[in-house]
Amino acid sequence: MNISTLLERNARKYPYQEAVISGEQRMNYWELDHQVNKFASALKQQGIDAGDKVVLYMPNTMEFVITYFSVMRLGGIIVPINAKLAGEEVQYILEHSDAKALVVHEMLFASVSHIQNEDLFLIKTGSALESWKSFQQLLESGKEIPIACNLVEDDEAAILYTSGTTGKPKGVLFTYRNILSAAIMMCVEMEMKPESRILHMMPLSHSAPLHLFLAAGIYVGAVHVLSPAFTPEALLSLVDKERITHFFGAPVAYLFTAKMPNIEAFNLSSMKFWVYGGAPLSKQEVQFIQKKFKTESLCCVYGLTEAGPTGTLLLPQEHEKHTGSIGRRGALGTEFKIADDEGAEVPQGEVGEIFLYGDGNMKGYYKDPERTKEAFHNGWLKTGDLAKKDEEGYIWIVDRKKDLIISGGVNIYPKEVEEALVTHPAITEAAVIGVPHPEWGETVKAFIVSTEEFQDVKKSCQTYLTGKLAGYKIPKLYEQVKELPRNATGKILKQVLKDEHKSEVIK
Repeated sequence: MNISTLLERNARKYPYQEAVISGEQRMNYWELDHQVNKFASALKQQGIDAGDKVVLYMPNTMEFVITYFSVMRLGGIIVPINAKLAGEEVQYILEHSDAKALVVHEMLFASVSHIQNEDLFLIKTGSALESWKSFQQLLESGKEIPIACNLVEDDEAAILYTSGTTGKPKGVLFTYRNILSAAIMMCVEMEMKPESRILHMMPLSHSAPLHLFLAAGIYVGAVHVLSPAFTPEALLSLVDKERITHFFGAPVAYLFTAKMPNIEAFNLSSMKFWVYGGAPLSKQEVQFIQKKFKTESLCCVYGLTEAGPTGTLLLPQEHEKHTGSIGRRGALGTEFKIADDEGAEVPQGEVGEIFLYGDGNMKGYYKDPERTKEAFHNGWLKTGDLAKKDEEGYIWIVDRKKDLIISGGVNIYPKEVEEALVTHPAITEAAVIGVPHPEWGETVKAFIVSTEEFQDVKKSCQTYLTGKLAGYKIPKLYEQVKELPRNATGKILKQVLKDEHKSEVIK
């Protein structure tokens, strides 16, 4: 089985069931499958075929969904990328992924309008422009004849890019088995059915929204409601209007929404599972959200892109006593252990690294066998997260092996930011850490060593980084220092910086 056949099957089983709602657009399963066949046909006429990589640069829109399934229907490999990426970041992924085509939404076109490559088929929504073909015109030109996709579970399906500590994004390669394993897990754990109505506000370019919610919803024939961006107002309004049953968001999405003064005016009673992930919530925050949302249905999921994402989960009924933990069992189809560097489990109460085992684990990093080998230990995926297990078996993350910053549920890798900063002609060195933030969990702070004294270091650096990095990666705080702390071998001691600023909480 493959993802495309799920859609084809639902078009036969539930032809008049709503499949996707995007603003004023409403499309049932038969119509969606019909549009996918047409766009797949148009892509094939332009030379896109099985095994070709197609980069998808869009927010959560109807065109995203159509393109996603169309590429898979041809047997191609879909490469969805974050709509917040800057032009240079998109260019790197195009080259690294060996992309054959780029499909862009009109609202993001300015970031990539400069791209001109005769070996790259360029598509944009809206009107055609120079070498850019029109999405709508291509869709209309496609044939209505059904296209059969005969790929099986172990065939390659998608590449999702996640920033690495080297500063360059890593392509996480998934097979259909990986994606289906994650999707089926979520269907069972979150009780998804054809009657379910799933709201997508977090970027579908991320593994959790894409695999755990879009693919899972398609598996059971659920209704998908799309929103190009998150706002508290839109979340409340869409849950009320569309009678949403499932939503996934970063903790900050819940905290912002819970503070809405008019939250009482919206009917949120249709929701069966409010799912969050990417960072934990404190007991006080959970109680605040539960009170404002009038719910006992908060569920925490833990995983990482390389795992599908599958991992562990903290169920609603466990929040009263174990908020802040990531649960005590692996999700359906997934095993976990807390182990030492040799992969041996550590005793209860001792700190070790979380290892995950299951069919959701990636095939590997695209074009990087060395890092793929480093990521696994006897088939177990090493997460890089350090944790310990309490006397009841609940897992508590205590630190991260790498210097990962999580801000609003989004991963930010300091080395990528540091490498961008030191390209500034006046900056000789940079070190980036995360400092506590009451709503985002963490925010990014940069320490810089410079050959000149900046009058406004924040303004200078942020102006310089704009266009080089996605906005969420650009530091919000800066400190110019004479030198960075180092050990005897010259390595920067980030822990010293963290310790000095661990009490620095942004208000």
